[in-house]
Amino acid sequence: MNIALRTKFLSQLFSYDKRTTIEDSKLEIIPYQFTQTVGDGEIHNFQKELPTTGFCPVTDNDILENKSFTYTIFAPNGRERRDKAIILLHGLNERTWEKYLTWAESLALSTGKPVILFPIAFHMNRTPIAWNNPRETMPWAVLRKQEIADLCNSTFANVALSSRISCHPLRFYASGRESVYNLCQLVREIKNGEHPLFCEDTSINLFAYSIGALLSQVLLLANPEEMFSDTRLFMFCGGSIFTEMNGNARDILDKEAFDRLQLYFRNDFLERLDIPSSFKNDFLEEAFKAMIRPDVLTEYRESFFKRACNRVRAISLKNDVVMPTAGIVSALGEASGKILKEFDFPFKYSHQIPFPVNGPADQELVRESFNQTFGEAAAFL
Repeated sequence: MNIALRTKFLSQLFSYDKRTTIEDSKLEIIPYQFTQTVGDGEIHNFQKELPTTGFCPVTDNDILENKSFTYTIFAPNGRERRDKAIILLHGLNERTWEKYLTWAESLALSTGKPVILFPIAFHMNRTPIAWNNPRETMPWAVLRKQEIADLCNSTFANVALSSRISCHPLRFYASGRESVYNLCQLVREIKNGEHPLFCEDTSINLFAYSIGALLSQVLLLANPEEMFSDTRLFMFCGGSIFTEMNGNARDILDKEAFDRLQLYFRNDFLERLDIPSSFKNDFLEEAFKAMIRPDVLTEYRESFFKRACNRVRAISLKNDVVMPTAGIVSALGEASGKILKEFDFPFKYSHQIPFPVNGPADQELVRESFNQTFGEAAAFL
């Protein structure tokens, strides 16, 4: 399979609005509607307390696209209900599923399990359309450069997230907490037999990339209602302790926003300074705190991964500067020896583009590296 050609082909088929058949792989791409109900009152209360920005003058709780949205499932053909599923979680500041379509197709074909592409809060199609329109965002990027001296890596692609994070870094945690509630709602719906595609007590595993891996680690650590006690997690280019991540990039966050994010969570958040009273200090917060710094809740974090080492696998990339291997080792502790493998592909790649479909990369080598990575993922999941 040529990854470049397959990505283009699947992108043309992909739709949030209609069920689509991939004839040559005997898969369907099926859209489903999601409206959040679990934790909705709490989410509403803490979102309305966060300050607005010039870029987005309405409070987060009034962004309706984030509350009700479409997610899609790559499912093998057939009308019978399934008893296994994989949830695929994406990276930070993602606006399109394009690069993930071949990932989902490969996992669905190799495992025979439906793969659920689920968007994190305020990402993908969970934002106003204008946030993904260069004509709309470019003026705000220009203004941000005028307001902040020597601003590095500010672009139309990251200005929406950068300006909102700069305004209050707590948004990062708020959207993560909201995403945990959303995933719990989805998993509960599936396991209760309320989803049209799945049987009651369906087994659910996770494939998580980049910041989706952090979300998954928090989810497994917290284990709400013990829904994830048997869940397997495969992390790709993710799993680092928060303080060793580097999201300062033209397509993730500008330098000012990333620096504010790191400073806030290293210090203020851990000490619960400047946090609205509506934010609960509970098991979810503890799980997230355990992933911020290596020296915080170390025993809690490392003992979990030691116990769960048979349920967690990770692949890092040697030249990944966003989610470096050393940061993943810091997060996993001694268990990293059983969980983590570091790959180094024989072509120029990056965290954001591990399998390049444009440029000079030899597409045969890309295909081989892709198959190696997703062969391991499928065998584990």
